[in-house]
Amino acid sequence: MVTQTVHDALGALRDLATPTTMRALAGQGLAPAVRPKVNAHIHLPPNFSAFESVEQAVGLAAAQGVGVLGVSNYYDFDVYQDFAALARAHGILPLFGLEIIVLIDELVRAGVLINDPGNPGKMYLCGKGITQFAPMTPTAERIVGIIRHNDSERMEAMAARLAGIFAERGLDTGLGAEAIIDRVVRRHGCPRARVTLQERHLCQAFQEILFERVPPAERPARLSAILGAPSKAAPDDFVRVQNEIRSHLMKAGKPAFVQETFIDFEQARELILALGGIPCYPTLADGSRPICPFENPLDKLIAELKERNLNCAELIPIRNTPQVLARYAEGLRAAGIVVTAGTEHNTLDLLAIEPACLKGAPVPEAIKEIFWEGARVVAAHQFLTLNGECGYVDGAGALNPAYASQEERIAALARLGAAVIRRTQDSATE
Repeated sequence: MVTQTVHDALGALRDLATPTTMRALAGQGLAPAVRPKVNAHIHLPPNFSAFESVEQAVGLAAAQGVGVLGVSNYYDFDVYQDFAALARAHGILPLFGLEIIVLIDELVRAGVLINDPGNPGKMYLCGKGITQFAPMTPTAERIVGIIRHNDSERMEAMAARLAGIFAERGLDTGLGAEAIIDRVVRRHGCPRARVTLQERHLCQAFQEILFERVPPAERPARLSAILGAPSKAAPDDFVRVQNEIRSHLMKAGKPAFVQETFIDFEQARELILALGGIPCYPTLADGSRPICPFENPLDKLIAELKERNLNCAELIPIRNTPQVLARYAEGLRAAGIVVTAGTEHNTLDLLAIEPACLKGAPVPEAIKEIFWEGARVVAAHQFLTLNGECGYVDGAGALNPAYASQEERIAALARLGAAVIRRTQDSATE
């Protein structure tokens, strides 16, 4: 295990070269000899994740030829120091990010679905290339504190409701929020302070108790009684059992549901900028059928993003057919919006690290080039901000004013990012 402080990790990335030297190297065409695979969005434990550990995630990425790997955890960044050290030891450039859930009141009232197909007005928003998370600014500390407090209260209430439902329906689990945190700590060997409970953690804990206490032959009947509906899961299908607990008991209108309390869009954008990042819109596209009205037609989505000063977008290809993925990626990029891609890995399905489309269909080569460009721009932004310079956007979210056009800006930062990635590769062998 490679260990270091987060300050050391950030410093090592900052000190790959001076900005002047890195620009000179970029001008000389320094870049990876072969385009590496890239993934700008995974979740690492103790966030709910397909990975058991940071070591597993980075090891798989290295074995699969991934050269740029971005993590977008919810609200706690202590794990980033281990991630950064391990990634760099393997010659992988680590990208730091976060994911935030916000509520846009006027779209709630209008009933507009954004990138959550079940909840009008609910938007997922990402930050890319964050660098000011250790220490955070007072603004970032304040907003993250609000989010953590709201999430903690909600998870405690939902855990209590689930425990009550299971007990009433014949299975006294003894679970509460603290006991579920204990399970996450044991599973991942992490400090308790790193754990931010999510709905999927609760589902997993209750599924595990069911499997521990009830023999396989009896599980379908017992689970059906608990759910109040027939279970369609095989007795040993832990993923599907978890999903059934969530859908039958925890979704809006179900007995364990507790209303979420969100920050608004401006607060989320303020947090991302206070952390030094690029506000980025995660695009669902045909991950929802029909496509959410906020995103359809594509021209409308582009106008919505520009109105909100969002100059970066992301796709999660496993949700999309190749045809729709290409239409959205090409359309967004043609509008001057940088596009990244990821897998999330926020379920227990251990997918390949390089993104693929729905049902495993490959991402078209031209679209891989768009995602490679996006990863390089984020890499350049992260490097420049670590060195106290303006990256893709400044601290107010405005595009870097040093360039005459958006295309010039993207091209210059993509060249710089390629040099940063190559220097990361080289530094692992020095």
